[in-house]
Amino acid sequence: MTIDVCPAKGCFADDLIVLINWHPSNNWLVKAVTRRIKEELEKLQVELNQEKSKVADLTKGESFIFLGFEFRRIRSRSGKWRPYYTPKQEKRKKLITELQEIFSKYTSQPVGKIIEEINPKLRGYCNYYRIGQSARCFSYIRQWVMKKVCRHLQRARGRSGFGWKRWSSAYIYEVLGLYKDYKLKRYIPAAGPAERTHKPCYEANR
Repeated sequence: MTIDVCPAKGCFADDLIVLINWHPSNNWLVKAVTRRIKEELEKLQVELNQEKSKVADLTKGESFIFLGFEFRRIRSRSGKWRPYYTPKQEKRKKLITELQEIFSKYTSQPVGKIIEEINPKLRGYCNYYRIGQSARCFSYIRQWVMKKVCRHLQRARGRSGFGWKRWSSAYIYEVLGLYKDYKLKRYIPAAGPAERTHKPCYEANR
């Protein structure tokens, strides 16, 4: 929970989420939790932003946004319910817009300059979202970027199309140095005191 504490009127609390078990016997907790949060925040002279606050029932197929991810629940292959969280659509659109601006700005520049500009943005986005179910999102971004880079190379040589047979992935990633780490990471719950090991909390999903 992150709260911007300030005695001045107009401060808000953000990054707060409360999960309640789906069982009907816990329905009363929804109103109780909301009331308790307001009471505690009032003590800190912090206001709850009602417009950005939301109550979502995952059992009814609803979802909620938290820290850039959209959370919902789905059934696993074994038939059990499990959390499913993907990058927020607006965040992906924002990244694509920023990348498009770079490609447009450096249309007449060597492709190396473009790669130098877009790599930090790709690295930052992927490092943040690689812990979620981001495979489809990452695949879209990777293909989009590859397409734009190939088109830039073709245009620089006065050629049309994308030159798929001319520009190999090895050349784009290894020679030109385009960012390529789109691997996901699987969250591993921390072990209890008796089971604690030195394994990392996150493992690469290969």
